[in-house]
Amino acid sequence: MCAACGPRAHIPPVPAVVPGAVQPTDSVAQLAQTLAPLLYVQKDEWFPLERVVAVVNPTRPVIAYHLLWKDDVDGSWIPFTVPTDEEVVWVGYDSTRAPTDVWTYWHGTLLHTDWHGRGQVAIDVQWGKHGSLPHGVVESDLPWNRKLNVFYALTWIGLPDIWLGDLTRAGPLCFCHGYGRYRDFSKVIPLGGRLDAIVHATDATPALMDVFGKPYSKKRAWP
Repeated sequence: MCAACGPRAHIPPVPAVVPGAVQPTDSVAQLAQTLAPLLYVQKDEWFPLERVVAVVNPTRPVIAYHLLWKDDVDGSWIPFTVPTDEEVVWVGYDSTRAPTDVWTYWHGTLLHTDWHGRGQVAIDVQWGKHGSLPHGVVESDLPWNRKLNVFYALTWIGLPDIWLGDLTRAGPLCFCHGYGRYRDFSKVIPLGGRLDAIVHATDATPALMDVFGKPYSKKRAWP
């Protein structure tokens, strides 16, 4: 198998017209901007956050924030794999437009956190793989096989996979630090003000394909 045959990311320009998108002055857009989370990204993160699309559910008080990272540290050399990394965070809110619930997509499972009275939603973003965690999560609360120390160990076990990925695109040689640094989520990215599109729809697939490009990961739409 040719390592250099892995796919390369091609993220198109944001189209002038996005299916289902609302204008920035619309009240739906203002709601999405107000509730947009703060991302606390691990300080050594290699891949940039390329696109953000907010999807406001028309029938439920939930907003999905779809995050497109340029790549994932693992498996990028594999032919036909998706050459970008899509993650999702959901924010529930009440009649006063205050956040009440947070759901995050965490390696095939859904995490839920009660956010009543906690102010602006904040999310920790894992190095390399961009799994999303509620800010300050207690590691013992994570599923036994999806704890942060497990993924830290895999950064060393999976070094050949990381190196093969570096043959197809620029990437890190390793996570060359200790576990304490792996949990150092100190690079802050506010999502408010950098949403590429705000969509008012139950199914935002057409909008996400236009803004993220094809193929993308197409994670679950709603919690």
